[in-house]
Amino acid sequence: MKKAIIFDLDGTLWDSSESVCGSWNEVFRRYPEIDRVLTPADVRGFMGKTLEQIFPIALPDTPDELRRRALRECVGYELDYIARHGGKLYPKLRETLELLRKEYTLIIVSNCQVGYIECFLDFAGMHDLFDDHESAGGTGLSKGENIRLVIRRNSIDRAVYVGDTQGDLDSADFAGIPFIRAAYGFGQMNRAVPEIRSFEELLEKAAEIL
Repeated sequence: MKKAIIFDLDGTLWDSSESVCGSWNEVFRRYPEIDRVLTPADVRGFMGKTLEQIFPIALPDTPDELRRRALRECVGYELDYIARHGGKLYPKLRETLELLRKEYTLIIVSNCQVGYIECFLDFAGMHDLFDDHESAGGTGLSKGENIRLVIRRNSIDRAVYVGDTQGDLDSADFAGIPFIRAAYGFGQMNRAVPEIRSFEELLEKAAEIL
């Protein structure tokens, strides 16, 4: 039986909110019409959402055409910025993933743009630890649909999704697989679910569920 752990990225494997915040604020300063300075807390508040959901949250008082132009520039520049500055990897990440890889197929599914997961893998030096990854930017599909897609693509028999937001839980429900909450991440849940309070706890929790 082929078992997999499928991961959300932001708030689950790393925290890139400071880099995202820095890159977007640099772009905002290029537009005299935009009077907005994001904080890392602002960024953590929209992590996990699709770009279409983020746009009105990030610039709520900006005309739609200007908002879309500026934020699409943000998305492009963000990848260059993160490639240079990276994010904060959660403690015991590599050690735990190396142990998990002995038992499970490891996959990342995120609502990010194309190239963002690759930035994480490059910065963390973890291309060797993950078997597959998929993004909303790559397929145009929802996170739940992408979870189903990677399960089919990798011929997975049993899987669990690990994430930190309500959207992650909803996506796991949509895909019909169990969920583990990364309680150290950014979000809250509308019901009690299995959870981990540090990444290394996933070794025991995944074994219980899978």
